[in-house]
Amino acid sequence: MQFRFHDTTISVNVPHAAALLAEVRVRLQDRQGFALATINLDHLVKLHSSPTFLRAYAAQDLVVADGNPIVWLSRLAGQPVGLVPGSEMVLPLARLAAQAGVRVALFGATEAALEGAAERLRSRLPGLDIALQIAPPMGFDPEGEEAARFLRLMEASDIGLCLIALGAPKQEIFAARGRHLAPHVGFASIGAGLDFLAGTQNRAPDWVQRIAMEWVWRMLSSPRRLVPRYWACLKLLPGEALRALAQRG
Repeated sequence: MQFRFHDTTISVNVPHAAALLAEVRVRLQDRQGFALATINLDHLVKLHSSPTFLRAYAAQDLVVADGNPIVWLSRLAGQPVGLVPGSEMVLPLARLAAQAGVRVALFGATEAALEGAAERLRSRLPGLDIALQIAPPMGFDPEGEEAARFLRLMEASDIGLCLIALGAPKQEIFAARGRHLAPHVGFASIGAGLDFLAGTQNRAPDWVQRIAMEWVWRMLSSPRRLVPRYWACLKLLPGEALRALAQRG
């Protein structure tokens, strides 16, 4: 599944969760760094308007479909992919890190969320080495010198996997920069995944997730912030559907 932005193409190049975990397992064992992004409709909106975000996304090694609309668009394009929510990949990715014996960094969110997530991960995955927990300050700039210091610290600390919980576009920009400053680190952008694990944010109930209406639940929980975002996504969807149909071979 491909999305085109002027002269740049972003591809969903990992078709499902099993393929993602197989690829990450090999990269962790070989200490080969990577950047993982989880594309959704909100990302598409930002990609159309932000050259910086587009450059960062083009630098990602692995891209999966995070959101049912991306899955539906892939079916229209005749290139079906599976749903791989980034927030649900925290535990599976950490399990791979524990199995490979690599050190882990938790980056983003808040100190409380990082503490809670680290506690939950250690309780579920005995032997997991969480070597760094970094909650950057308010106003953190992923392109600034402070970000460069954090990335150099990860490389010097022999981190194998960094779970980034900054939200888009900061997390993808940070990961793209990490591919140069910390080339042996695997960066996974997982949004609110650490908050969900720690319980500092709540996901929609399981039955809401099963009927693909989690976005409605989230919108109702924070309408002032999310209604404009989802409206922008809905406006984008018809054009993306036409472009998906044009990809059918």
